[in-house]
Amino acid sequence: MANKSGKSHDFTFKLLLIGDKAVGKTSIMYRFSDDKFNPSWLATIGIDFKIRTIELNGNTIKLQIWDTAGQERFDTITAQYYRGAMGIMLVYDVTCQQSFDHIAKWLRRIEDHAAEDVVTMLVGNKCDADMRDRAVSKSRGSAMAAQHSISFIETSAKVGINVEKAFYDLATAILTMVPVDVDMNKNRVMVESLQRKHAVRAKCCR
Repeated sequence: MANKSGKSHDFTFKLLLIGDKAVGKTSIMYRFSDDKFNPSWLATIGIDFKIRTIELNGNTIKLQIWDTAGQERFDTITAQYYRGAMGIMLVYDVTCQQSFDHIAKWLRRIEDHAAEDVVTMLVGNKCDADMRDRAVSKSRGSAMAAQHSISFIETSAKVGINVEKAFYDLATAILTMVPVDVDMNKNRVMVESLQRKHAVRAKCCR
């Protein structure tokens, strides 16, 4: 359905999912894009990609969602996808202490490869797990996010807890960075300019 300007959407936001392997990045992406969950997803090889268009604050926004491989051997492939990203979900597994311990490593990669003003969200996935299986409490995740001045949410791709909210909250935060104007064509130019700025900054800082 086209908007008043005749376009199918007002804005395009590039989002990136990063984090250790097996934390559920692919499951989060597919739960949001297709409302599906498969406990047997194969490990992402390099990069995967989905699109979903949402309505937010009267705007039609196309979300380009990039799912990156968590294995170190794919670092050189996935690093280029930080360029131009407007939002990043840094995902860890609440049942895996190691994935939480590696958050600092992933934050350094964001600093090295992404734009300075990229919107980052820390996501603790698999929050449906039995409390006996938890390795990271919600309060520890929240404290880690506060320490780095980023937002935080716990999700479960398996049962769909907070997955929609995570993407909508991230898109909302990005949208607040875009000047609101009655002229949607002008707004689109502003967003495209913001995306180019992100790409240039990321390239310069590599």
